[in-house]
Amino acid sequence: MDNKPVFHNVWLPVLLLAPQLVITFIFFLWPAGQAVWQSTLLEDPFGLSTEFVGLENFFELFEDSAYFSSFGTTLFFSFAVAALALFVSLLLAVMADHIIKGATAYKTLLIWPYAVAPAVAGVLWLFMFNPTVGVLAHAMAAVGIDWNPFINGGDGMFMVIVAATWKQISYNFLFFLAGLQSIPRSLIEAAAIDGAGPAKRFFTIVFPLLSPTSFFLLVVNLVYAFFDTFGVIHAMTQGGPGDSTTTLVYKVYADGFVGLNLGSSSAQSVLLMILVGVLTVIQFKYVEKKVAY
Repeated sequence: MDNKPVFHNVWLPVLLLAPQLVITFIFFLWPAGQAVWQSTLLEDPFGLSTEFVGLENFFELFEDSAYFSSFGTTLFFSFAVAALALFVSLLLAVMADHIIKGATAYKTLLIWPYAVAPAVAGVLWLFMFNPTVGVLAHAMAAVGIDWNPFINGGDGMFMVIVAATWKQISYNFLFFLAGLQSIPRSLIEAAAIDGAGPAKRFFTIVFPLLSPTSFFLLVVNLVYAFFDTFGVIHAMTQGGPGDSTTTLVYKVYADGFVGLNLGSSSAQSVLLMILVGVLTVIQFKYVEKKVAY
């Protein structure tokens, strides 16, 4: 007996999908199409003239050492943020899953940072890392660390990585905690009865059962690090000192809105979109094979 639902009205499925399709078209397909078209143009910053140049904007990027530098900076920054955010949030989720007294307050405090805007998070950490008045900067100076993110590129990169990671921990924490609470306690108790210690129970039972959640968060965190960290970087370093914290998404802004090179900025956004798409495909093709559903 076939129990598949049948829509006798042909237009009903289209009507139900219409709101999402309209939103996708307006906020993704249309802007993406405009970026692709503008990447083939040489435009006057004031809109007085436009010339079709084909792929010339892309060829210029491939000859630009600053672009390749920001490419390397982006890869290092993105993978560092994703790895740290996943590790810290998983650690906090495991701790929260074992807390009995005050669990609600503990979980609420860990979730709060997700409500903070990226620019606000950047300003908060910039104040704490400020070499003149920052609490963390004074603590590092007390142990002999020469800290100044305004003149040292390594310090600046460390600062934005910490701020971007802190902003994303709450999001990851929610999913990891939900995943931990969905694992049957009987499995963990049976392993404990068989003599498995806490570490062995985690790596042989808990973590493999969290692999679907971990894979999902890996994809989300890399996309976050590539795109959503613009506000943090802009509020803290503006891509400096020098170009040490200029990621690809910030370079799109700097060249397009500051340098008024609209064609190059559009070409960079197209390449960034392709790069993120390729990384996502690689993750689904190779990393997902190790996920146990």
